[in-house]
Amino acid sequence: MSRQMYNVKDVQEILGVGESKAYQFIRIMNEELREKGFLTVQGKVPAAYMQERFYGMVAVNK
Repeated sequence: MSRQMYNVKDVQEILGVGESKAYQFIRIMNEELREKGFLTVQGKVPAAYMQERFYGMVAVNK
């Protein structure tokens, strides 16, 4: 079963960035989702939205 939410460690691993950059990306994506009227979870981002926002990203099953 694939994961529905990614945490900071997942974002780091998938994108190959450091912890602070991963948190920055999560904050940006969560702000975009809030502006669209969605509820968000601090420190996590929906896997489907991350795959939509990062071009060429393939779904990762964990």
